[in-house]
Amino acid sequence: MRATILHAPGDIRVENAPEPKITASTDAVIRTVATCVCGSDLWSYRGVLPVAEAQPIGHEYVGIVEEVGSDVSSVRPGQFVIGSFVASDNTCPICQAGYHTSCQHAQWVNGAQAEYVRVPLADGTLVAVPEQPTEALIPSLLALSDVMGTGWYAAKAAEVQPGSTAIVVGDGAVGLSGVIAAKELGAERIIAMSRHEPRQKLALEFGATDIVTGRGEEGVARVKELTNGIGADAVLECVGTQESLHQALQSARPGGNVGFVGFPHGSRIDGQELFFSHVGLRGGPAPVRAYLPDLIDRVLTGRINPGRVFDLTLTLDEVAEGYKAMDERRAIKTLLRP
Repeated sequence: MRATILHAPGDIRVENAPEPKITASTDAVIRTVATCVCGSDLWSYRGVLPVAEAQPIGHEYVGIVEEVGSDVSSVRPGQFVIGSFVASDNTCPICQAGYHTSCQHAQWVNGAQAEYVRVPLADGTLVAVPEQPTEALIPSLLALSDVMGTGWYAAKAAEVQPGSTAIVVGDGAVGLSGVIAAKELGAERIIAMSRHEPRQKLALEFGATDIVTGRGEEGVARVKELTNGIGADAVLECVGTQESLHQALQSARPGGNVGFVGFPHGSRIDGQELFFSHVGLRGGPAPVRAYLPDLIDRVLTGRINPGRVFDLTLTLDEVAEGYKAMDERRAIKTLLRP
């Protein structure tokens, strides 16, 4: 099959690779209908995360079940399915508490930027769509595999409530999905922090009520102006840098909450500052599997359309351009058709 291989920072190629096989009775093999490039993939592409040797890449996928192991009962060949980027059993105490990415038997799914992908723990990881979706729905369903679920977790972790004021730090696919989530959870005011006009426009269409272009202390000062000097009830941190995390913490009111889902790189938290702020902080890899049934229903009924974050669609053979476009911020998120 054709598969995307990262050889070194900036060196991404599509090569021939062995098709995945069932290696455990709980596995499934999926023929990918659509996959994509994630913002977190860029950290390896840029060399921020080390690349010691050539490796397959990609963790977002929707597709058709081709084969299942003998112990798989919840999905069957021919079904259109969506899965999380972390495989989970959906039965352990941690999964039952809603934190599937910390499942006691968790396995990371990798190599999804390819024609086929093996998904471990298929019964607990994959969710079948009731019917074969239309082409128009596939981008939004693909978004549920990571970015929409991650934006949703950011809003839930920040405890967005009906009538509340929410701030979204970050205007990538996760941040824009966070705007959707905050709107769906009832936030009355949603302040999106963005410096890029096309992303600002999309944020407003998704439900943002205000745009703040400033960063750092300037951005915090503007937020305080907009909130009568108090700060926001809920802040969704969707970047992962020191600056973005500090900005998020400073933008929350005392007693407010920050949900941080941006993959951290180089960020540090001042314990004493957090202590005296009375701000709650929760984050981590999003338990996407916990939200899939609900989010699938919202997509199928037309309540949300997160697939709009895909502003570049390429074939799998053009994946290198997809990475480059996102790295250069010419694209929010690249959808790949195998």
